[in-house]
Amino acid sequence: MAVQIGAKPASGFDDPIGMMQDCHRRIERFLDILHRVVRKARRRALTAEEVQAVETALHYFRTSGLQHSEDEEQSLFSRLRALGATDVLQQVERLESDHRAAAVLHEEADRIYTRWISAGLLSTKDAAALEAATGELARIYSTHIAVEEGIVFPRAAALFGKDLLHTMSAEFRRRRALD
Repeated sequence: MAVQIGAKPASGFDDPIGMMQDCHRRIERFLDILHRVVRKARRRALTAEEVQAVETALHYFRTSGLQHSEDEEQSLFSRLRALGATDVLQQVERLESDHRAAAVLHEEADRIYTRWISAGLLSTKDAAALEAATGELARIYSTHIAVEEGIVFPRAAALFGKDLLHTMSAEFRRRRALD
């Protein structure tokens, strides 16, 4: 269950759409860890390796995961609206709704995992709630990512020019305090 931290992403700031796709791969990996650990270990204390993997995943969603949602909502979705990309606006509204639903589930998963790590054991009620929350997150993100990568990102790539993509890159950097 080793987690590779600091792996070099396939895309850099010069390719903001590629960066968002790279984030999707990390989201999928970290969600898999959160869901797999509760299914595997729900009746016992977590091993040191599981604690490290879970804490890494939770940290990702508290930081980079939030930045990813901001990248989409503030830099991508808002521009699609401003440019009148009416063919994808219904999907964009659903994606924003997914972000709100996922935020609630992430908070629940974080709270329960933190309690499990602290207490050493997980109650039957918490185990069921955690498995349901991580399973629902996996379901939400599966369709969310498919819509973004299959419909929204290609539309943005076709619609946005080089200058707009450069502006998005600068916004991504600012969100990460890299400028």
